[in-house]
Amino acid sequence: MASLFMRFPCGKAKAVTLSYDDGVDTDIRLMEILDKHGLKCSFNINAGQFSPEGTKYPETRSSLRMSQSQCIEAYKNSGHEVACHGLTHSYLDTLPKGRAVYELIEDRRRIEEMFGHTVRGFAVPFSSINDSVVQMLKDAGYAYARGGASTHNFELPENFYKMANTCRHKDPELMNLADQFLNRQNIRKPILFSLMGHSFEFKNDNNWEVIEQFAGKIGDKEDIWYAPIIKIVDYINAYKQLRFTVNMDLVENPTSKDLYFEWKGKNYTVKSGESLKIN
Repeated sequence: MASLFMRFPCGKAKAVTLSYDDGVDTDIRLMEILDKHGLKCSFNINAGQFSPEGTKYPETRSSLRMSQSQCIEAYKNSGHEVACHGLTHSYLDTLPKGRAVYELIEDRRRIEEMFGHTVRGFAVPFSSINDSVVQMLKDAGYAYARGGASTHNFELPENFYKMANTCRHKDPELMNLADQFLNRQNIRKPILFSLMGHSFEFKNDNNWEVIEQFAGKIGDKEDIWYAPIIKIVDYINAYKQLRFTVNMDLVENPTSKDLYFEWKGKNYTVKSGESLKIN
């Protein structure tokens, strides 16, 4: 049987990613938990919603948006992705096109200026997306858009501009899904566990143990690739550029990434810019 399956870096068939919204101060504690277990997250922030510098909130307030300087200190060089969430966290599909474009472009411009690198990820506020918004996202230079829907499965997204999640951390099936993912064997098509939420929910619900348990269960596994969304999207897009001969005896990798695949039950690595003979 002629079977070709993509593999993630180092030949892994499983990947895990997290995505958390709004740039709130509880992201700091979340990062500490994720870092302890090697997990990676995309943190999605609104450049028009920062708290004024020096703002002091009462400890009892749940959602504490960080100031611009606090966001830079928290996320810069953290190893996690910083992505956009719309300048003012608006329903994009209800806005006039000009304003919606401004929400996308200005958010990206400001965040790139803050962190000194390109920013190409987007989490859609309120999942307010349609085909018109998708085209705006593409035109604005975004590589993906993550919504809020849950699939309860581990399939790779078919459309990077309408990405769903395996589940939210508030989902009662969270740990059961994690067990299903970990126990999956004899994998052909690669699988992805994607988790989303808002870190202030842990403070509101007084249940930090949920993410601690999840991270402890699913983290630190040698057969799993832990990466923020942008790295997964970029890897899959690079893999799609592999060039195989009709006879499937040679593959060329024109990309800047080393790429991995399984062909007829055998694992291969084709280095960046190189060709490889395959059986």
